[in-house]
Amino acid sequence: MGIIKAWRMAAIFAGSLLWWVGSIQAAEVQYQLSTHILDISQGRPASNVDIELYRLDREGKQETWRAVGQGTTDKDGRVKTFLEQQAGKDNAGIYKLKFLTQPYFKQQQQNSFYPFIEVVFQVDGSSHYHVPITLSNFGYSTYRGS
Repeated sequence: MGIIKAWRMAAIFAGSLLWWVGSIQAAEVQYQLSTHILDISQGRPASNVDIELYRLDREGKQETWRAVGQGTTDKDGRVKTFLEQQAGKDNAGIYKLKFLTQPYFKQQQQNSFYPFIEVVFQVDGSSHYHVPITLSNFGYSTYRGS
């Protein structure tokens, strides 16, 4: 095989590889909701906290919370994988994040006033929502972040 043919085959292979990598990146899953916990009593992120996501379903006058996701905070106190965005799927609705804080504080050998914290919020449109909390064992605060 000549050098030109070898170079041509290498270029075709490299182009195919770049297309494959690009298609994987294009198929990367996007999420509409993330959260973060900052333990302000420790001055650091709260890792290994379980969080549940619920959506409010309304049928007539009856309302029920339906579980739609769960996650555990990473070493940076974050969960970035709530509400997968899919073509043709609208995530609009009323949701709540339930932060299971009591096990976290038990692990820290601290008493806590709140066994869990529920934050209710509304999603409409396709923009990204970030719902963090600042936390101590006797208080918390939340806001819409970016």
